[in-house]
Amino acid sequence: MTFAESKSERIRPERFHGSAGVEDWRVVGEGACAHFRTGSFEVGARFVGAIGELPGAEGDHPDVDVRQDALVVRLITVTDDYYGLTERHAELARRISAVARTLGISADPSAVQTVQVTLDALEGPKVVAFWRALLGYQDRAHSGEDLVDPLRRGAPF
Repeated sequence: MTFAESKSERIRPERFHGSAGVEDWRVVGEGACAHFRTGSFEVGARFVGAIGELPGAEGDHPDVDVRQDALVVRLITVTDDYYGLTERHAELARRISAVARTLGISADPSAVQTVQVTLDALEGPKVVAFWRALLGYQDRAHSGEDLVDPLRRGAPF
């Protein structure tokens, strides 16, 4: 196995959390997430710029949510055959946390949260079709009941 192949290896949440240097991160339903207290939008914008300059960030496309005084980063692979984490995510998480420390930004793992909506209905396919149309979501690959936001903004359904 080459170095590149080993970094692409799929991993489970336990393995991610067992990796060194990812203490700022929590694996939730939508991947590995970290919440950073930036103190201002301007500092958050600088942080995003620094993340964009990291080697490997362009290949893993971190999702970044910038707010007035905080920034949330999410790392996940979403393909037709996989919805989860790889070794590359653990490496990128370490690099992002190191950049935060360099910029004097602290992480707040207790602020990481997730929302997933689950419905219980007798007419499952009809209900899923309704929510798919209403939200503009798409079927998650290889699942007849899971819906995901193609823009990666909203909660899975």
